[in-house]
Amino acid sequence: MPQGSAVVVFSGGQDSTTCLFWALKRFEKVYAVTFAYGQRHDDEIEVAKEIAAEVGVEHEVLDMGLLNQLAPNALTRKDIDVSEGADGELPSTFVPGRNLLFLSFAAIFGEQRGAKHIVTGVCETDSSGYPDCRDGFVKSLNVTLNLAMDETFVLHAPLMWLDKAGAWKLADDLGQLPYIRDYTLTCYHGIRGNGCSECPACKLRRQGLEMYLNSKDRDA
Repeated sequence: MPQGSAVVVFSGGQDSTTCLFWALKRFEKVYAVTFAYGQRHDDEIEVAKEIAAEVGVEHEVLDMGLLNQLAPNALTRKDIDVSEGADGELPSTFVPGRNLLFLSFAAIFGEQRGAKHIVTGVCETDSSGYPDCRDGFVKSLNVTLNLAMDETFVLHAPLMWLDKAGAWKLADDLGQLPYIRDYTLTCYHGIRGNGCSECPACKLRRQGLEMYLNSKDRDA
């Protein structure tokens, strides 16, 4: 039986929406928190609002515009091209400290509401090398938050060891694959559903879906 309350760090994309449905299966009360940090397109926030309303989850949008000033990058500046990392460098879409701040503020939000579970869609397997998507970071921050706030938070990362095919399988296991495929926004250019098919996020999403559907057909 579902127990306790959880806060989901929610962007309206494939991963966070999968985590939202995952949380709804496990907790009595679920909150969704979206961060406005100067994203390239406001559509991301609007999609998050729409999905939260459709599934009946209390939703808050918190202003984190300071990230745009501190760490200009391809997700916050339209004059910076979206590019994959080369020669071991991080992609231009990496926002330094983003998950550190998001999870910390989600915990503060949760503390005010008695929600001790914080759910995030970070994933080390398909992280593009982002250091704040690694399992070690999440576990370390969990300890730090509990020490800093004298609380007993539990940070959950359901996708941590899944590749994109595995993430689609989880969405299917939750009975939400069509919804997540058609209504989420993962595209760096702000195109909902299948996206632009050209940016790194869309390529990874499409390849994962094709891999999962092919494996499902083989097992049928």
